[in-house]
Amino acid sequence: MAAFRLGLIGAGRMGQTHLRALSDSDGVRIVAAAEPLPLTRDALTGSGLTVHAKVDAMLDAGGLDGVLIAAPSDRHVDLVRRIAEAGLPILCEKPCGTTASEAREAARIALNAGVPLQIAYWRRFVPALRELRRRIAGGVLGGLYFVTCYQWDASVPAASFRAHSGGILVDMGVHEFDQLRWLTGQEITGVHVSVPAVSAEPPVAGDSESAQVLCTMSGGSSGLVSLGRRFPQGDACWTQVFGTKGSEECRFLWPPDGDAAFHQALRLQAESFAGWVNGASNEAAGGEDAVAALAAAELASGTVR
Repeated sequence: MAAFRLGLIGAGRMGQTHLRALSDSDGVRIVAAAEPLPLTRDALTGSGLTVHAKVDAMLDAGGLDGVLIAAPSDRHVDLVRRIAEAGLPILCEKPCGTTASEAREAARIALNAGVPLQIAYWRRFVPALRELRRRIAGGVLGGLYFVTCYQWDASVPAASFRAHSGGILVDMGVHEFDQLRWLTGQEITGVHVSVPAVSAEPPVAGDSESAQVLCTMSGGSSGLVSLGRRFPQGDACWTQVFGTKGSEECRFLWPPDGDAAFHQALRLQAESFAGWVNGASNEAAGGEDAVAALAAAELASGTVR
């Protein structure tokens, strides 16, 4: 069976990560890229991709089965609109906009155009987390007292990126809010946020270097989302679940092998997207999930003073 052909919009840090993750996939291939920056385009020389300076040029060239958006978050809605007009399925990097209203608009656009829209919350494709979710749903851990979701990055990204990311609670927090909802099957109904007045670098307006969010959940559980932009050991993500029958910890992304787990999940995610487009069941996050994650981030941001 021929590989599913993806066009990539945005060949920066995240776009390059997707390229590496899909390099050994038999089911999905990135065959073209649209990237406005000449230096970034030049870096793709010899990659085997057809490289375009503009999105319209890539879409007009044809030969695509779907499009992966890895451009900055504040461009997501406009890009969803353009791809939907072309009638192509969309795999959009999180958070699909920087506000819940933008995510809601993106979902509406895709629905009205009749094109699939999947949001790239890759945690849903981590085998260890899928098994943990199965155990939670099966009652193995009993009723849930407390679920923690940690995301601590190795180093602080460039100030230019942080200025367009929506801040730590959007840029990083949406992954954890989605993971918390997905693992527990509960909605986030309230939050209390602590943002330390500590920074190792000149601060960027609206983007602290760390944040802790205590969440109340619709099913009576409590949750904690812990975010940090500086973790010397390397990029790390882990979760802990405490229940009436037991507890578990899952370090699903941990140095020094974090990249391998991350790339595996991205590959499984893209292959699931291709399967969904071709008629399989949808295992991933959709527009409503994007709205919920951003709504939680907005709720949390609104409590920061």
